[in-house]
Amino acid sequence: MCRWIRCGGGVKRQLRRVVTVGGVLAVTLLLWVLLPLWLVAAAALSPLLPGRWRALRLLWIVILYATIDTLLLVVMFGYWLAAGGSRRVRAPYWQGLHYDLVQGVMWVLFREAKRVLRLDIVTEGPAPDAHPGQPLLVCCRHAGPGDSFTLIHALMYWYRREPRVVLKDTLRWDPAIDVLLHRIPARFISPDPAQGEDLESQIKALATDLDEDDAFVIFPEGGNFTAARRDRAIARLRKLGLERMAARAEQMTNVLAPRPGGFLAALDAAPEADVVLVAHTGLDHLLTVGDVWRELPMDKQIVMRWWRVARADIPADRDGRIDWLFGWWEQIDAWIDEHRVGSAPT
Repeated sequence: MCRWIRCGGGVKRQLRRVVTVGGVLAVTLLLWVLLPLWLVAAAALSPLLPGRWRALRLLWIVILYATIDTLLLVVMFGYWLAAGGSRRVRAPYWQGLHYDLVQGVMWVLFREAKRVLRLDIVTEGPAPDAHPGQPLLVCCRHAGPGDSFTLIHALMYWYRREPRVVLKDTLRWDPAIDVLLHRIPARFISPDPAQGEDLESQIKALATDLDEDDAFVIFPEGGNFTAARRDRAIARLRKLGLERMAARAEQMTNVLAPRPGGFLAALDAAPEADVVLVAHTGLDHLLTVGDVWRELPMDKQIVMRWWRVARADIPADRDGRIDWLFGWWEQIDAWIDEHRVGSAPT
């Protein structure tokens, strides 16, 4: 299991979980115990706010998410007891149960998002189940906190894939995600790793030995798109002396310049896997709870575009692969221009 997640730091992780688990349990209890008060307050505010029942809608989403987080923690604690401890709960049988748990939770969340927020998801292009029985490397643009959930839901519920995910380390502050992703193949990373951290080796280990229904998922940009992050990414390329790549990144107005190191490591670790690139638009500007609040009810359509590239069509050399990845990000940028509504976040 040490090849999937970083060993060490156990004490720090346990202290963090004491804080986060306690916080989620307290918030969930407070929401349900005082539910009549919250309902009265939300109902009283709704006529004063634009949109239909905006306060009630957001209240329900908050209650639902907190409750699901709490139930996940309770169920996973039961799994831990039944399996006989931390080491056994990471066995293949228990990992399968955790994947089933995630799939069920995602179904509930997206069912309610469709009903309460009036969201719909439409897919374009060849789906990941077009060639079953083969592992995949999935590269997705990063735009808003909902993109990870949307992609994982699509891979698991529609296409019956078991994702191995590389996610930002800030998501560890959600205790259910923290516990879950320490029990299935996954990796938390920082977009700006500390000196001496060999993230490429850790990503390579995570992408090794993919089986026929696995999907290794990575977000090469390393963070949500904002104008400030775009400028920093371009400046970083110039600082590294990559003027040609910086000039190409300046032409992309909807995505950040991809950081190729992790993706290249995954390619080397999974030579049998094809690559699926994913673009999406519809929730690009929803980066905070405040953004969600302003958009309710959303009446949004999320469009996901899938491209599948055979391994034989990917260059074999490092420079060729970096150029290939930048070329695809330019294509994704152009696709977003054609499909998005509204302006980019600042």
